[in-house]
Amino acid sequence: MENRTIYITELDMQRLQKLLEDMEGSLRNKAHLRELENELLRGHVVPSGEVPPDVITMNSSVRLKDMDSGEELTYTLVYPGGANASLNRISILAPIGTALIGYRVGDVIEWAVPSGVRRLKVVEIVYQPEASGDFDL
Repeated sequence: MENRTIYITELDMQRLQKLLEDMEGSLRNKAHLRELENELLRGHVVPSGEVPPDVITMNSSVRLKDMDSGEELTYTLVYPGGANASLNRISILAPIGTALIGYRVGDVIEWAVPSGVRRLKVVEIVYQPEASGDFDL
């Protein structure tokens, strides 16, 4: 992942740090945990009421466009327990989930997949809890 400034709410930071602590001994997601930790280290922590409305936060629903195929997808970024592929609920610990946190409308996300590099453009924040006044989700 590129070196970029991301915005993260205080509540998301607290919860994600707790998640990392709880999973510290897990070998299964070790690489993803390191990636998430690196993303959080770059994060600019802001109070929930001050996060820009075009930033992907936890529990945000976002519309993405595959830059190669033109296909549009909508995902909701969730904590691991809420992940459900059939409902397009993507865990923060999935590679795309880790990549999504903190991105803004207009940004292009690039990440390595077995077949090469996938590029997705953030088209729209369909729902952001903080912009809707849901500060405790």
